[in-house]
Amino acid sequence: MSENNEKKQKDIDSSDTKSTEENTKKETTIEEKLKETEDKLLRSLAEIENQRRRFEKEIKDAFEFGSFNFAKESLAILDNLDRAKNAIKNDQVLKSNKDLDKFLDNIAIIEKDLISIFEKNRITKIDAKGKKFNPNLHQAMAEIEDDKSEVGTIVQEIQSGYMLGERLLRPALVGVAKKENQKNEEKKEKKDKK
Repeated sequence: MSENNEKKQKDIDSSDTKSTEENTKKETTIEEKLKETEDKLLRSLAEIENQRRRFEKEIKDAFEFGSFNFAKESLAILDNLDRAKNAIKNDQVLKSNKDLDKFLDNIAIIEKDLISIFEKNRITKIDAKGKKFNPNLHQAMAEIEDDKSEVGTIVQEIQSGYMLGERLLRPALVGVAKKENQKNEEKKEKKDKK
């Protein structure tokens, strides 16, 4: 019986070794599955966090720049008030009217109120005249010969530009200084010689 016992013991030991190897394989696969699941979970959490940030930015932009089109179209009111004021000042018939100054004062008050509303809503005028031309803020409408100003300096503002916060609402339409042409200088010299 001792042989039988030994044989049984060997069978038990070999089965224990097999089951231990199987358990190790199962544990390895379970650990791998756990790591895969953990990795997927972390990726999902990262994606959710990225989406949350995108949505927050979109909401912020909607509040901040939702009125962009309205503000852009409202600039026409300010432009028209300025044009009306200049037209009235330059009209010879209206200059003789005694009440003209009162009317111009009222237009100026409306203009100031509108500018105040713009400033409260972070709409600011771009300061252009005398500055260096910047294509991100200005739109060149003409080149003006000017020896007194440096080349590329804005010497005339045709229409004011505006910013809404850090965003360009409307570029300033400007005239930019340039030096006199060589051809024009030669023509002048020829005329002077004659």
